[in-house]
Amino acid sequence: MTQREPSFQEAMEIAAGWMKQWDQDEISDEVMADRVGALVASRDGARGFFVVSLAGDSALMDRLPDALLIKLREAGDGVVDLTARNLAMSAAMAVHHRNNNDDEQAAGSERVNQRCSELLRQLDSQRVKDRLEILLEAANHSRGEDLAFLERWGYDEHQKQAIGEAVQAVAE
Repeated sequence: MTQREPSFQEAMEIAAGWMKQWDQDEISDEVMADRVGALVASRDGARGFFVVSLAGDSALMDRLPDALLIKLREAGDGVVDLTARNLAMSAAMAVHHRNNNDDEQAAGSERVNQRCSELLRQLDSQRVKDRLEILLEAANHSRGEDLAFLERWGYDEHQKQAIGEAVQAVAE
């Protein structure tokens, strides 16, 4: 019998529970990596995992255990794509929050951005390069495959500039 893939909401709840266990040393890096590897095999599972792990208080994405990194690399383009999108959204939202004098929310967006940058530096370099070039084309030149993604969120020129800077920072 095959197990059904979790919904986005279920994936967030599952990931949050695992991260709590991991933070409390109730599960090892390897067990966490195996669980996350299975979760990120589906798009909704990966989305749920990244929402919780990138924005949450768990140290998981700050420490990035080797076993987890291996599983995220093995997940391939889906993980690279979601991480690149989270990089873009967090860069744009940091600008938005700063413009609204919401330092706490801005700091949260900046933390997500930093985590995304660090993860992208450790994933497959060719996949990351290819994906970020597409994002940069949309942010800097308002064309390409990611233009609809940026337009859907209504990012202004300052936000697009911040996205471009975040992409460039990954390469540094």
